[in-house]
Amino acid sequence: MVKALAVCLTCGCLAACSGVSAQGKTETVTGKVVDLVCYAKNKANTELDHEEGRVCAIACVKWEGNPAGIVTADGKAYQLTGAVLGKNNSKIAAHLAHTVTITGTVFEKDKMTMLSAADLTMVKP
Repeated sequence: MVKALAVCLTCGCLAACSGVSAQGKTETVTGKVVDLVCYAKNKANTELDHEEGRVCAIACVKWEGNPAGIVTADGKAYQLTGAVLGKNNSKIAAHLAHTVTITGTVFEKDKMTMLSAADLTMVKP
């Protein structure tokens, strides 16, 4: 009984620390991977080059640590979390400005829609 309680408490602590809401739901989202800071400044910033400079999105996400997100065709933005980012955004940086499909847990945190996922699939043009 004590072991079962310890396992339950550990799982609860891990879920709380990871920021994943128990109320999240699994969704599949298709959209373009963007640097959310540049996108928030100007909704046209969905490619690699922005008014800040050439390959701004890669520099901001990979080197500055800006949050990466996915923006759907209808303009809904999700901040990405989880293994899909890789260590220090290394995995997601290669997909900036590409259209992808991601299946993961969607939840709200600090008034932002979050999408926690392990992997993505490239959408062929």
